Amino acid sequence: MAQPSVILATASYDHTIRFWEAKSGRCYRTVQYPDSQVNRLEITPDKRFLAAAGNSHIRLFDVNSNSPQPVISYDSHTSNVMAVGFHCDGNWMYSGSEDGTVRIWDLRTGTCQREYESRAAVNTVVLHPNQKELISGDQNGNIRVWDLAANSCSCELVPEVDTAVRSLTVMWDGSLVVAANNRGTCYVWRLLKGTQTITCFEPLHKLQAHDGYILKCLLSPEFCDPNRYLATASSDHTVKIWNVDGFKLEKTLVGHQRWVWDCVFSADGAYLITASSDNTARLWTMSTGEAIRVYQGHHKAAVCCALHDGAESAPS
Repeated sequence: MAQPSVILATASYDHTIRFWEAKSGRCYRTVQYPDSQVNRLEITPDKRFLAAAGNSHIRLFDVNSNSPQPVISYDSHTSNVMAVGFHCDGNWMYSGSEDGTVRIWDLRTGTCQREYESRAAVNTVVLHPNQKELISGDQNGNIRVWDLAANSCSCELVPEVDTAVRSLTVMWDGSLVVAANNRGTCYVWRLLKGTQTITCFEPLHKLQAHDGYILKCLLSPEFCDPNRYLATASSDHTVKIWNVDGFKLEKTLVGHQRWVWDCVFSADGAYLITASSDNTARLWTMSTGEAIRVYQGHHKAAVCCALHDGAESAPS
């Protein structure tokens, strides 16, 4: 089976994962996921596997197979897994869960190598581009930096007490981090190198982006430069695109009929995929803010999406 150059997948409360032809909108593969809902999808850097985070496990599926069975399952979390991602060379995977832990996994063996205690339900985890720090956000409003070399928490921030941090995103060059919360607010910090390798946060901006929840915030990728954008997906049915230079509103993407749960940029930042409670995913062109494709097939809310249309990064 030839590997598609663009891998687009969505997951829904209908207990399925669907793979789509991005241009035509045709669903070419449906994987049943009967054990739980899927909270998050992520594609490995080499484009070979799709990770699905559920309750209370992560399953890895072969992108280029029609097998309904996962290749491997990662099972030590005890509650919903809300975040999943990969080291750039694909050697290990990280995850965050409502069980209050952040974990690191050996991708090949499925064993949990490290566990960090956040002491509150973890909603979001991102890997710093330096590949040496994980940043987590939790239900109690805490943001923590986990230094993987020192194997400890090196920094702790609480932008708004008792206001859940829903989503975190880091600029590709490590210069900015954005945290979005349940009150529609984005907090933006400059990331500064400390005395050693510890990352320090310098407050830069507070953005009241939406009246409702922000369910996902995402900074644009490297190949979008020199334009730099922040996308915020919300319970108000919209996605807003902000120019990082001054955080002015550039566009509001209107078309979804219900909550927008997730979004992901194409590798060049020219397109955005969104997933919504209206059961659809959509492809938007950033130049005009128009939806140019609707992916229809899920029978319940589409809550997460994953896209890999860049070059494969070969394992080192």
